[in-house]
Amino acid sequence: MIEAKNLYKTYQLGDVKVEALQGVSLKIASGEFVAIMGASGSGKSTLMHVLGLLDRPDSGEYFLGEEDVTKLSDKELALVRNQLVGFVFQQFHLLPRMSALENAELPLIYAGKRHLKQRAEKEITEVGLRDRMFHKPNQLSGGQQQRVAIARSLVNDPPIIFADEPTGNLDTKSKEEIITILKALNKKGKTIVIVTHENEIAAHARRIITMRDGQIISDKDSSGETEHSKVTLQGPENLVKDILSKSGNALKGGMEFLDYFKQAVTAMFAHKMRAFLSILGILIGVAAVIAMLAIGQGAKESIEKQLASLGSNLLVIMPGASTLAGVSMEAGTTTRFTFNDVEVIEKLNSYVKSASPSVTGRAQVVYGNKNWNTQVQGVGVSYAQLRSSVPTVGRFFTEEEVKTREKVALIGNTVLKEILGNTNPIGKTIKINQINFRVIGILPVKGTTGPQDQDDTVLIPISTAMYRLMGKQYIDSIYVEVKNADLTDAAQEVLSKLIIKQHRLITDDQKDSFSIFNMSDIKKTLTSTTQTMSLLLGAIAAISLLVGGIGIMNIMLVSVTERTREIGLRKAIGANNRDILVQFLIEAVLMSFIGGLAGVALGSGASVLITLIAKWSVRVSLSSVLLATVFSLVVGVVFGLWPAKQASRLNPIEALRYE
Repeated sequence: MIEAKNLYKTYQLGDVKVEALQGVSLKIASGEFVAIMGASGSGKSTLMHVLGLLDRPDSGEYFLGEEDVTKLSDKELALVRNQLVGFVFQQFHLLPRMSALENAELPLIYAGKRHLKQRAEKEITEVGLRDRMFHKPNQLSGGQQQRVAIARSLVNDPPIIFADEPTGNLDTKSKEEIITILKALNKKGKTIVIVTHENEIAAHARRIITMRDGQIISDKDSSGETEHSKVTLQGPENLVKDILSKSGNALKGGMEFLDYFKQAVTAMFAHKMRAFLSILGILIGVAAVIAMLAIGQGAKESIEKQLASLGSNLLVIMPGASTLAGVSMEAGTTTRFTFNDVEVIEKLNSYVKSASPSVTGRAQVVYGNKNWNTQVQGVGVSYAQLRSSVPTVGRFFTEEEVKTREKVALIGNTVLKEILGNTNPIGKTIKINQINFRVIGILPVKGTTGPQDQDDTVLIPISTAMYRLMGKQYIDSIYVEVKNADLTDAAQEVLSKLIIKQHRLITDDQKDSFSIFNMSDIKKTLTSTTQTMSLLLGAIAAISLLVGGIGIMNIMLVSVTERTREIGLRKAIGANNRDILVQFLIEAVLMSFIGGLAGVALGSGASVLITLIAKWSVRVSLSSVLLATVFSLVVGVVFGLWPAKQASRLNPIEALRYE
């Protein structure tokens, strides 16, 4: 079954080279019970590790059946270890968070045979632990733990059992129990190879190989009479080839996703504080992303609402004092606008959709025993569409009411609350500077822009405002709606030329006696500012998430270090590099996902609190939730990948020896 030819293995310990194997050759037939003896450092454990496919020789050949296993890939070696070899270690190497039965099932998981878990129950029963199978290792004695290890080595029914000092940590009674089990397995046809330094243990073997300084110095049966250096191979000739050909699924990755997932969840619950800290880092990062983006989105919508209140494609023409040599002249030198200017502007059909004159002043508004000082605007009929001021309740005044200077008014939400409260205002009479006005509508809510409350206003017909209330002869400003946003700049230039011609403004100082404000520029500036703010807030939150990801990487690296022996064990019983990689990666992604979900809940809650306490406009959008969740998963993959790779690349022997 086993044939080794001229095996060499050298270890580099610092500056010292240790020649563990020096030209070792031996044959072991199927069904033999072989003990390998020698002093510490003789190379006996190294030989067992090479024979058990846990390590590769530097040179030489090693055949299982007729297959030279030194030429197999790491993945194929893992499969052959899982199916052909069972290990019993001196340190037991049981996973502390699993029961005896779950420990025994592990090789089945890596073989893709979880459905055959009754085998584990059978083997646990046969080693005499039926009543202890659901106990954790720390609830078992040393002898019982070693019996669990034996059951684990047998669960895939391997033809070869390697036992490395299996009785080294046991009392006399437990030693006898373990040897009895091994002898019984040998009688059933199992090939047993045991490494020991105890003569009384070796005496139970039918063949004893003694090593010294990396070489075999004797190979005899237990009576010391028969030489075994030329034993004839027996057993299946194509043992390894049969395993590789029949276990294609296992070679591709025997474990299923649910197995990986269960292993990851078990590892997380076994190290709750470590997992909690990892989740906490992602949780804070995701919550910050959600809250920051919610603030940014709320600010954006608030600004968009304010922009909508300005009107679309809007130009505002305002008079301004002229200057002479950079010195502002007296008010009488400003350009004065009249209704005639509005009529001329409206005739620019190619550019202008509509125009509305406006005058503004402050006035005291009284209703019953309540009064309020507010802004009163006299405007034209087209102002409703120009400035998005179509009333939510009631109506706007008509052209006829403007011509006849009717005393009708539309009030803003703030004025409504201050003087009328919950009373229906439509049809009510209010006094504006001691003059009676009939309320015909309520203006839409526009909110606050800086210190100015846009809802603290009253609109009345411009003719009424100029000639009955304010005593003005000239218009304060003209609002012009351009037909198309693309024509705004051209319309501004045309209007400027028109006013210069209309008012015969000749000198440069006179041409500066009016101003045209382009609301599109204001919109662009505000929009750009909002986008910049959102990006800034998102970037700050992303940094928080990045820090959480780095935390996951650090903790996963610590986890790899802490679980080095576990990784070595998993590889010894058949886990390949991919199995280890995927398991650790799922663990990292799972923590990120949990942290992401908790972060979404926390971030959404924080957004609500911000709205309630700070009175900010905050909105959690589905896109921000999806972005934060996906980003957290990406963080889990990216920052979990390196630790997972580090774990998957560990050498099984070095991992098992890790202190």
